[in-house]
Amino acid sequence: MRELYPWQQAFWQQLLHSRRFWGHALLFKGKKGTGKYDFARQLAKSLLCSTPATGQQACGQCPSCGWFEQESHPNFYQVVPEAFAAAANEPAEKEESDEKSGATAKKSASQQIGIEQIRKLNDFVYLTGHQSGFKIVLIYPAEAMNTAAANALLKKLEEPPPGVLFLLVTHQPQHLLPTIRSRCQQLAMPQPDVAASVAWLRQQGINDPEECLAAAGYAPLSALQLAKGGDAQSLEQFIRQVADPKRLDPLQLAEALQQSSLPVVVNWLQKWCYDLISYRTTGKVRYFLKQLPAIQALSNQLDPLVCAAFARELNSKQKLAHHPLNPRLFLEDLFIAYAAMMQQP
Repeated sequence: MRELYPWQQAFWQQLLHSRRFWGHALLFKGKKGTGKYDFARQLAKSLLCSTPATGQQACGQCPSCGWFEQESHPNFYQVVPEAFAAAANEPAEKEESDEKSGATAKKSASQQIGIEQIRKLNDFVYLTGHQSGFKIVLIYPAEAMNTAAANALLKKLEEPPPGVLFLLVTHQPQHLLPTIRSRCQQLAMPQPDVAASVAWLRQQGINDPEECLAAAGYAPLSALQLAKGGDAQSLEQFIRQVADPKRLDPLQLAEALQQSSLPVVVNWLQKWCYDLISYRTTGKVRYFLKQLPAIQALSNQLDPLVCAAFARELNSKQKLAHHPLNPRLFLEDLFIAYAAMMQQP
C-alpha cells in the first residue's frame, strides 16, 4: 500500500491534530485522480495500527497492518460497486482506473452501490468488534450509492453505532443526499499545484510530465496512469482524427474506441472543445498542449457560439455515458455531431 502523496502530508497532520472534532463520519471530497481513496485507506490502516509510527502513520509491521493489507482486518469493512471490486486491491491506481474497470468488467457487474451492500453492514457495525478501538467503514465512491442504499446508510448516520467511524470518499459530493452530507464532517482534499504534480511525475519516471498532466485534467494519478499506457494509444487515435475534421471518419473512430470507457472518451471531447473555445477567446489552451498548431487552425474557422452549444450537449452525453448503451452507436452519434459542428460555416 502506498504512503501518503507529497501534497497530502500537511493535510494529514491537520486532520490528525483535529481528531477530537471528527464525529462519527468523515466525507473526503475532491477531484478524481488526486489520491482521495488512497488517503482514506491510509487513514483507516493507521487508526487500526497497533504501533503507529512517526506522524501517526501505520507502522506496516504489526499484525493489524498485515490483516489490513490482506483485506482481512476484522475491524475494517469496505463498500465499493461490484464493477470496481476487481480494482479494490490496487489503491495506487484505483481513482483513475475505476471508470475503465467498470467498462471492462462483466456486463452483469453493477456500477452502483446497492441497498443489499449497505444492509450487510449491520452485523459489522452493530456487533462487538474483534479488537478495541475503531471499527471503520470505507465507502467509495459514495455517489455510486443508489437512492435505496443512500437512505439505508442515512439511518446509520442518524443513529451512529458507538465506536464506528464512517469514511466516505466522493468525486461528486453534489450527487449525495443533502442529509448525508449534513451528517458528515466534509473535508476538501488538497489538489497539488502544477509544479508539485510535475515534480512528482518526474520522480515516477515520466518523461513529458507537463503534457501528460494537462491531458489528464491536472490530476497527477490520472496523468501517471495515462503515461504508463492507460488509454494512451486510444487518446492518440482520438486526437489524430478530431484534429483533422476533413479526414475524420466517425464510424471508423467509433469502432476503434468502442472498447474504451465512454465517460473517458466524452471527457476527451469536452476538453478538446474547451481548448478550441479557449484559444479563440484567450489565445491559450489548457489540456492539449502539443496540439496547439491544430487547435489554432481550427479555432480560427470555428463559430465559438456553435462550439459552446455543442459543449453543453456533451454535458448531457456525459450523463448518458454511464448508462448501459451500445458503445459503438453512442460514439458514432457523438463523432457525427462533432463533424457536423466543425463543418458549419
